[in-house]
Amino acid sequence: MHAELAAFLVAAKRNTHASDGNGSASASALTGARQRDYRAERFAYRDVHFGLARFSGQETVSLDDRVIWSMVYCGGVAPAVTDEAAIALIHSCLRQALYIVEAERPFRGPRAFGRDGLRYLDDSEGDLAAFRGAERIMRDGALVYRLEYCGGLVR
Repeated sequence: MHAELAAFLVAAKRNTHASDGNGSASASALTGARQRDYRAERFAYRDVHFGLARFSGQETVSLDDRVIWSMVYCGGVAPAVTDEAAIALIHSCLRQALYIVEAERPFRGPRAFGRDGLRYLDDSEGDLAAFRGAERIMRDGALVYRLEYCGGLVR
């Protein structure tokens, strides 16, 4: 079951927040929330989040309409980063890193990724059943983005 769930999470994440985001957006019942949905066979994925530069949210996976896995996250661009072009570059790096999500660690992006002078780093512990971690983006040795996450199987 874990292998099937991990493979589904990789596909879901690549087709929602790691993509350009245009094809998976749906209306949310929560005012002000952005929502992305993805379905394949008996699985359904939902990512609901608030905010852009600084954001928080929750991802869930349902099997036959029963939530079996969840992850919560919170973080964003460092307060010192206010330039819109810099924020856009950080978000671009983040989407590219998230697209490289791995079945062995289907939480966020790879352990390390670099692009356009930015360095994405992700540290996590645990597995699909119970995990936690933090991702960062650095530019010239300075922290420009940080997000913390945790989750696991729901019983």
